[in-house]
Amino acid sequence: MDIIRGIANLRPRHCGCVATIGNFDGVHLGHQAVLGQLAERGAELGLPTVVVTFEPQPREFFTHGETPPRLTRFREKLQALRRYSVQRVVVLPFNRRLADLPAADFIQRLLVEGLAVRYLVVGDDFRYGQGRAGDFALLREAGAQHGFQVAAMHSFCVDGLRVSSTRIREALAVDDLSTAEKLLGRPYRMCGRVAHGDERGRQLGFPTANIHLHRKSSPVRGVYAVEMFGLDAEPWSGVANVGARPTVGGVRSQLEVHLLDFEQNIYGRYVHVDFLHKLRDERRFASLAELTAQIAHDVEAARAFHRER
Repeated sequence: MDIIRGIANLRPRHCGCVATIGNFDGVHLGHQAVLGQLAERGAELGLPTVVVTFEPQPREFFTHGETPPRLTRFREKLQALRRYSVQRVVVLPFNRRLADLPAADFIQRLLVEGLAVRYLVVGDDFRYGQGRAGDFALLREAGAQHGFQVAAMHSFCVDGLRVSSTRIREALAVDDLSTAEKLLGRPYRMCGRVAHGDERGRQLGFPTANIHLHRKSSPVRGVYAVEMFGLDAEPWSGVANVGARPTVGGVRSQLEVHLLDFEQNIYGRYVHVDFLHKLRDERRFASLAELTAQIAHDVEAARAFHRER
């Protein structure tokens, strides 16, 4: 999958494609339906499939990052897009220059000159360009003028409600992992590379794989029964804590996974952690002895959950 950063890096070889535009946070079932539609159309036309996305997301730019947590970091999103026959991703740096680009110029520079789009699918509420003046009707007019088809992205519903990244975040916020999984089409997942930590877990008798989240905030927080992928044998059952480890003076949120009955060295491995069941909230304990006793209880609770699955 090719990653193209910015309109200025589009080349003649990138012309001629089918495309969609959006944030694609979580790459949930609604997104997957669009990507499937795009792949089918690309196969019919013999053209590559292209996803145009933004970094940072527009709302993050306008609110200076004070937005709900992302479901997926940028790298995680790219990994998910690879699974759905996406051949190119155009990443538009969302900055003041892009925000102030008139809607007609956005269409001309990106869709007409940069990509020579033949088929475009977007939500019928998609807005773009300076002051969000561009809309679906303007895209349709441009398509008729320049010879590309514009299709509306129909809402994908589960249980009678539209699937959206917001709805998934709301489910995770109330620890409803089952609903989140139903909307994502898979368990909620975090990814990252196993890094060296302070070995506090090992000292307490429960060694952990430490994964830095590289996030300002996380949509999940607490202690969970999990499975880890990316090991020689997978999936491997475990128990994970997402948070700042208040009992030992932690400040930066990270993911720590204790793998059950596991003794291999996996430093440096890039792993995927699926969140299956919430065990408890994170909290501060009065002593390390109290913390150790609680971790032992968490491990047994995770074992029971995994046995009963």
